[in-house]
Amino acid sequence: MVSATLLLALSFLSVIITVPTAQAGFKCSSGPTCNALVGYVSPNQTTLSAIQTLFGVTDFQALLGVNSFPSSTSRNLILAAQSKVVIPFPCNCSNGTGTSGDLPVYTVLKDDGLFHIAAEVFSRLVTYQEIQAANNISNADLIEVGQELRIPLPCSCDNVSGSAVVHYGHVVEPESSTEEIAKEYGVSEEILLELNGIADPKSLQAYAVLDVPLKACTSVVREDSFDHPFLLSNGTYAYTANNCVMCQCLSSNNNWTLQCENSGINPSNGTCPSLQCEGSDLSIGNSTSAGCNRTTCAYAGYTNQTIFTALIHESTCSYLLTLLPTMLPTMLQNWLCRAGDGTLFS
Repeated sequence: MVSATLLLALSFLSVIITVPTAQAGFKCSSGPTCNALVGYVSPNQTTLSAIQTLFGVTDFQALLGVNSFPSSTSRNLILAAQSKVVIPFPCNCSNGTGTSGDLPVYTVLKDDGLFHIAAEVFSRLVTYQEIQAANNISNADLIEVGQELRIPLPCSCDNVSGSAVVHYGHVVEPESSTEEIAKEYGVSEEILLELNGIADPKSLQAYAVLDVPLKACTSVVREDSFDHPFLLSNGTYAYTANNCVMCQCLSSNNNWTLQCENSGINPSNGTCPSLQCEGSDLSIGNSTSAGCNRTTCAYAGYTNQTIFTALIHESTCSYLLTLLPTMLPTMLQNWLCRAGDGTLFS
């Protein structure tokens, strides 16, 4: 009996050791708010609806967009255990640290403990100490059934290396490396280490949550727009301007430029404002070309009654081709000179 008790205690201790006892919060000096992401691995078979409820995601289409699921995907889609789902949420910056603010909220069930909630229910995206601190709980062993707990997901709104990014919280799997993680998300290992304050890659701790800065598509969304900063990472999409506009980030097709178009959806309170660019026949997402010049009507943000647009002019010809008009006379003169003195054919 004694030996069995000792083994049980040692087993529990080994679990505690493998989980970070405290995590440095994501640094966040910008803001005050932005949209951030975390990667959630469900411990059991579940549905998109259950995940939406667990994390308090108010916009189901936002959940679909960051996971690149078709917009027609059912809330009842079944996900196998250990499936990874990206969770979108608003990030609030305060005192140099970013957290998810008032959401998600978890209601304590019978036999729940803070460690179980942190490590199993929320798959180590937070530690039990962080939940304890966020809810001013003096004794981590004393929580009550029905008690509502705020879950402080880590996040940031800061630029990285001078560029706007989408911050993503990644839970480190055992035996993985910063090199592998950097390669998986297409970021520099050096930047990943610096951003997370890791001096030695070998000191990477299993189940720590890393701040991964995902490159975002550039846009012309104005600072006074309700959705500023409107940042999407590669392969994702989102509806904005009261669902009147759909935007996507596809780096391979559009050179990291945000592509937006009329969503074809009218808001519940009426119709969408005009999506036409002022002084042009073009609407958002449409373009026209003449020679090497292309003009596109781009989405630039929105307010209650207005959708902002901007005409973007760009060259579709290569740099060398634009130089040909000035280069051809000199090239022709050199050719004629060499033909005249016989060196062209020597």
